[in-house]
Amino acid sequence: MNRVPTGRRFLSYGLPLRGRLTLMTTGVFAVLGCGLLLLNWLSTRQLLRENRYRVVSASGTTAAEPGLLTPPDGLSMPAAVTTPAEGFEDFLHSVLDDLLLRSLLLLAVFTALAGLLSWWGSSRSLHRLGRVTQAARRISTGSTLDERLGLTGPHDEVRELGEAFDVMLDRLDRSFTAQRRFTSHVSHELRTPLTLQRTALEIPLAQGRVPAGLRPALRRALDANARGERLIAALLTLAHGESGRLTPHPADLGDIAGEAREDLADEARTSDVRVTVEPGPAPVVGDPELLRQIALNLLANAVRHNHRGGTATVTTGTAAGLAFVEVGNTGPVVGPDEVPALFEPFQRGRERRSDGSGLGLAVVRAITRSHHGELTAVPRPGGGLVVRVELPAATGG
Repeated sequence: MNRVPTGRRFLSYGLPLRGRLTLMTTGVFAVLGCGLLLLNWLSTRQLLRENRYRVVSASGTTAAEPGLLTPPDGLSMPAAVTTPAEGFEDFLHSVLDDLLLRSLLLLAVFTALAGLLSWWGSSRSLHRLGRVTQAARRISTGSTLDERLGLTGPHDEVRELGEAFDVMLDRLDRSFTAQRRFTSHVSHELRTPLTLQRTALEIPLAQGRVPAGLRPALRRALDANARGERLIAALLTLAHGESGRLTPHPADLGDIAGEAREDLADEARTSDVRVTVEPGPAPVVGDPELLRQIALNLLANAVRHNHRGGTATVTTGTAAGLAFVEVGNTGPVVGPDEVPALFEPFQRGRERRSDGSGLGLAVVRAITRSHHGELTAVPRPGGGLVVRVELPAATGG
C-alpha cells in the first residue's frame, strides 16, 4: 500500500483550497524572484568585470590628482589596498554584497505582498464556489429542491459550474415531483377498491350469511385488506412529507406524544409493552397532522419491534433552542451498521418481525426534513433503539 508523505498529506488536507492556492502562488513568486535575483547578481558581476580596465585605468591616471581618490566622509580606504587591481576587487565585492542585501530585502517585501494579494484574489474567486458548496449542503439536509444558485459575475468556470448545478437541480426536482405524484395517485386509486373489498367482506360476516367453514378464510382476507390499507396510508403520508407542502400551525410535541400514546394503548397492551411518556414543553410551528405522524410512527416502531414485557419511553422537551421528541425501547440488538438502512422504505432490520409496512421510520425522516429538523438514532447496548427528532422551537408564544 502506497503511503502519502507527511508533507504532502498536510498540503492536501491541512490547508483549505484558498490557503493552498495562496501558498502555491507565493512559492512560485519566491522561486522566480530568487532566480531573477541570482541572474541580476551574476549579470552585475559580469558587467563590472568586463569593464574592469576602465576602473583600473582611471585609478592609475588620476591617482596623483588630489581629492579624486579621497573616500567619502566617514569612510576610509582599506589598509590592505596597495594596487588599483586590489582596489577594484574590494570595490567589486562591496557593490555585489550591497546589491545582494538590498535585493533580498526587496524580495522578502514583495513576496509578502504577493502572498496577501494571492489570498485576496483567491478569496474573491472562490466566494461563488463557496455558494455552490453551501447550497449543496443545504439541499442535502433538506427535502425540497426548489433552491437555485443564479450565480452572477463573469462567465468563467465557476459560473458554468453554478449553471450546471441549477440544471441538475431542475431535473432532480422534476423527477422527484413526478415520483411523488405517481405514488400519491396510485395510493388514491388503490384506496377505493380496497374499501369496496373490505365492505364486501364485512357485510356478510356481520349478517351471519357466511358458512362456518368459510369464515376463517374471510377473516384472513380482511386482515390482508387491512394491511394493504395501512400500507397505502403510509405511502400517502410519505408522499405528503416529501412534498414539502406544509400547513404550519403552532403545536406542542408533548401534547402530540400524549395523543400517540392513547392511540397505541390497545396495541401496547396486547403486545405486553409498557409505554411511559415524560412530557415536557416542546413548542414548534409545523403541520400538526405530519407532526402527529412523527410521534405515532416512532412509538409504533418502539412497540412493534419489542419483546413481551419490554418498555418504550417517550420524552419531549427543549434544548439549545430546539424542541425534541425522543423515543427509546427495549428489543432485539441493533448493530450500528444496520441503523442507516432502517430509515429506508420497507426496511425492518434482520431480527424484526414482519408487522407493519416498513415505512414508519422513512416517514419520520421525510417529515423531519420537511420541517428542517434533525433525526438521529443510536442503538442501545442491551437491545433496542433510541430515536431522537429535533425541530426548531417556536419562540414568541
